[in-house]
Amino acid sequence: MTAVNTAIVTDAHRKQFAEEGYFILERVIPDEHLDILRNACDYFIADMDRRMDERGVTTLGITHKGSRYFVGLRYGERPEMRRFLFADYMAEICRATLGDEVYLFYDQFVWKGPDKGMRFGWHQDSGYVGYPHKPYLTCWCPLVDVNEANGTVYVLPYSRAGVRSMVQHIPEPGSNDRVGYFGADPGVPAVIPAGSIVVFASVVFHRSGANTTPNPRPVYVAQYSGEVIANPTTGRLQGLAEPFLRRGKCVARQTV
Repeated sequence: MTAVNTAIVTDAHRKQFAEEGYFILERVIPDEHLDILRNACDYFIADMDRRMDERGVTTLGITHKGSRYFVGLRYGERPEMRRFLFADYMAEICRATLGDEVYLFYDQFVWKGPDKGMRFGWHQDSGYVGYPHKPYLTCWCPLVDVNEANGTVYVLPYSRAGVRSMVQHIPEPGSNDRVGYFGADPGVPAVIPAGSIVVFASVVFHRSGANTTPNPRPVYVAQYSGEVIANPTTGRLQGLAEPFLRRGKCVARQTV
């Protein structure tokens, strides 16, 4: 296991998560893991460009070529990423928020291009599931320093959103985003250095601004659940269901 300090989630973090649905941990991802994620991100973005070129398209789902990319469920192609996904400090975050039974649910890179990286509308991650489920956990991990200029994430605390459960989302024309909040609250921007983690429940509303800087804004999103999430009608898994913690102990391998 990675030899890092696991005492990173304080009682104050736990209280804020319970009351407002999120907290932020600054500079907790080791440089070794940041390098792994950055290299993997470069690989996957280049591969997405190749796929779109082969099809003669500039949009795949909510990915828009040169502007905004979402690359999910492909960590199996880069086994070294397991060292981050199942690290001791990620286990600590999961225990503090989900409990002692945890699965890896989803993973994706979210990349915004320089000068024209698109915004992402207000949504709950649970709004993309489409059926009732127990809220899961999102760990939003910037691979560069992020701020309001390069399209950081904004979270809307429970007390300001007025809800803490999944609501109906409406597709937004032009972007294919699903939007669930239409109020005027701008949210709380995460202005944080690379290697930090914004930790929030899947029913917390969040959005991100456009990237107006001359450099890309890459982020890795790792999501974990306290149960297997599957369609109640078909039984089909929504994402992943790879066991991470059993009775609080890590059962996932960091290498394959």
